Amino acid sequence: MGRAFEYRKARKFKRWADMAKNFTRVGREIAIAVKEGGGDPNYNSRLRMAMQNAKAVNMPKANVENAIKKAMSKDAENFTEVVYEGYAPHGVAVIVETATNNTTRTVANVRHVFSKYGGNLSTSGSVDYMFSRKAIFKVGLENLDLEELELELIDHGLEQLHAEEKQAILQCAFEDFGSLQKALEERNLEVQESELVRIPGHTKSLNDEEVEDVIKLIEKMEEDEDVVNVFHNMDMSEG
Repeated sequence: MGRAFEYRKARKFKRWADMAKNFTRVGREIAIAVKEGGGDPNYNSRLRMAMQNAKAVNMPKANVENAIKKAMSKDAENFTEVVYEGYAPHGVAVIVETATNNTTRTVANVRHVFSKYGGNLSTSGSVDYMFSRKAIFKVGLENLDLEELELELIDHGLEQLHAEEKQAILQCAFEDFGSLQKALEERNLEVQESELVRIPGHTKSLNDEEVEDVIKLIEKMEEDEDVVNVFHNMDMSEG
């Protein structure tokens, strides 16, 4: 197995293994969702997504309720979503999504990691066009007829549906996130996890040594508490 494959398999378990950071990330998701659409999850699809993710990382219900109340208060911290674009070593395109209350600090940290690990921070729009923004939903497979579900959800924006381990993975365009989420809820399908992702239109193949260089940059970037997601176009298929 190549290093890329090992990293791809372990990444989702490693990235948010630290509970404190996990809760910080979800807390910021909640704060931004409330700022964007209010504190009632019945009328705020993004807040429902944040609450689903809180449940997925075992964040206590009381913590979630407190995070919503805090985000609605006059003294709430003002978190802003900022996206940075650049290149890792060996020409790998990278997009860094952040949620920050201090953009000066965040851009300095992001620029430092790019520079220290052989990459460079670029201008807005320099690599974004290489990625498509998608929404992913994960629901339990039990008692699901995938073929029937696929037919029902196509009109709600569903692009792809497949089974992975014990979950059904559904993908739609970013713009159809709310529509597909509502359709799943109307069918009483419990969304175990959901996320907004950026999928590269093409990937770049590297040898193991080059992969290691890129992974060092990504892992260091992900250590910053302002960083929510890091996307790239390095080939992560089995080597």
